Amino acid sequence: MRALVLGGAGAVCKETTRDLSKYSHFDEIVIADYNLEAVNKLINELADERLKPLFFNAEDYQGMLELFPQFNIIVNGLPFQFDLAVNKACVEVGVNGLDLSSEDPQFQLHQQAVQNDMLFVPGVGATPGITNMMVRRATEMLESVDEVEIYFAAFRCLAPAPGLLETTLWEFNPEEEDRQSVYFEDGHWHPAPPLSGVTLVNFHPQIGPQNVYYVPHDEVDTLPRSFPSLCRVAVRGCFPPHVMQTMEALMQAGLLSVRKIKLGDQEFPSIDVIRTVLAASEFSKKNDNWGYGLVVEVTGRRNQRQVKCTYRSQHPAPEVWGKEAAYYKNVGVPLSIGAQLIADGQVDVRGVLPPEMVLPVRPFFEALALRGITVEEQIVEEGQL
Repeated sequence: MRALVLGGAGAVCKETTRDLSKYSHFDEIVIADYNLEAVNKLINELADERLKPLFFNAEDYQGMLELFPQFNIIVNGLPFQFDLAVNKACVEVGVNGLDLSSEDPQFQLHQQAVQNDMLFVPGVGATPGITNMMVRRATEMLESVDEVEIYFAAFRCLAPAPGLLETTLWEFNPEEEDRQSVYFEDGHWHPAPPLSGVTLVNFHPQIGPQNVYYVPHDEVDTLPRSFPSLCRVAVRGCFPPHVMQTMEALMQAGLLSVRKIKLGDQEFPSIDVIRTVLAASEFSKKNDNWGYGLVVEVTGRRNQRQVKCTYRSQHPAPEVWGKEAAYYKNVGVPLSIGAQLIADGQVDVRGVLPPEMVLPVRPFFEALALRGITVEEQIVEEGQL
């Protein structure tokens, strides 16, 4: 069995590679990245003879079509703008794969994937990913599900990598098209501006209570389709306080916009200028507390009683996991677990499907716990005597 890990030496996906090296049974794990220096550094660190380096150009679609058939599974840890191309290439050549996020057009490839007898699972990270599986777990405990509230605290610096900076800008951009369908309620998707819907959520002790706000997220798209009884699905999240303060100031100043500003003799969209400035700023690389907090609340009914299932994640402290790894493992490890479950034959469906419709619940959470990411489940029933 051969696995190809795209972006496998990047900030997030190097934790996927580390996990595959430690826990998987693949005969060969090829780390495909444009930065071969980073790849070779990681290979030397892990000292696993199964790891092989490969230069990879994510812009070369024809190269994907020629490369992918040599592998049993494609593990995509590239920035989200490459998800559709990778998914499409996997479907075209009939090779299983998965990635960290999802785009609506990916699911339009479902029937072609079924015809080609293969599986692709978009969104197997922390959120989406772990959060989807928390909801799936709740559906096993309930007779019907009505509402899902998802909260996350992504504690990292502002710009640890180009893809993660792009994610932050996307979540705060008031002009982003995805802001037109931020939460699902009563059969429709509804808009919401950045920094709206504020609520205080208590995450695990390393993060504590934080104000979270509506963000456009993949779970809001997939969960109502996976579980049609749902009347409401919403995702709210935050970053560390200093990141939230910075992004709020930029948004209120109107700088997260495609409105053009003049620099010398040229004009540029203001958000492009801000992206360049933030990417080069030392401030954007600073963060004292690294980690990831997830809280998911699912309400529904069983035995004629209203039931609320609450799921809360926890992980080792940054001092134990290695500072930045306390954030990155929460994203990269689920991707590795998903790849191993598929490769080990624990998934027998075909198509392009979200994790809540594909991955087995108990093995997924058992694998997370083995790595140190634990999930607490609380179930409260209410009824009249």
